[in-house]
Amino acid sequence: MNKQNGNQESLVFSYLELRKILGILGTSLPFILFIGAWIIFNTGLQRSISYYYHTDMGDVLVGMLFAIGFFLLSYRGYERKDDLAGDLGFVFALGVALFPTTAEGATGSPIIGYIHMAFTVLFFLILIYFSLFLFTKTDPEKSPTKRKLQRNKVYRTCGIIMSVCVLLIALYVLFANMLEELFKPYKPIFWLEAIAILAFGISWLIKGETLLKDKV
Repeated sequence: MNKQNGNQESLVFSYLELRKILGILGTSLPFILFIGAWIIFNTGLQRSISYYYHTDMGDVLVGMLFAIGFFLLSYRGYERKDDLAGDLGFVFALGVALFPTTAEGATGSPIIGYIHMAFTVLFFLILIYFSLFLFTKTDPEKSPTKRKLQRNKVYRTCGIIMSVCVLLIALYVLFANMLEELFKPYKPIFWLEAIAILAFGISWLIKGETLLKDKV
């Protein structure tokens, strides 16, 4: 093996590991926040993942968002728009972390909460874009393998799940006056966000070839 091939294989390995780490961060985030707050601090389930910012798990939430953001910044794809998507994901993840959601019952201007909501929506849209449009790309000069076609189904399924979750959250917020009294005890926003983040994590784990790897 020459030095160039060795460097190339090392680079591919690094990108696979990067994707796996993003997948692990995504799939673990809701569980770490919920279980950590419950077991360590005896804090109940919050109305959304963002609300953990106002609990003793707030630093953990911010730290994991920063980690996800910097890993997205390190992502490099086949085209410039792939890299741009990673860069935007970094900006949006940091925006979610640095502009916390408004605490329940808080007084004063809600502008920070609105900024947080905007960054959250943009962050999920970028994650959806990765799953539906970037991960499903195939080299036009090659026929997709059977495993690649299977992975594409997973990517699209994850993208659709994230899209549906974001839509349902938007509808719940839009019609909060009608729905909150009925559904508030069940914390629907938390569960929808958790499902969307799990879908994001699974998509990146598959991209990192944790599962459905092409047979050599």
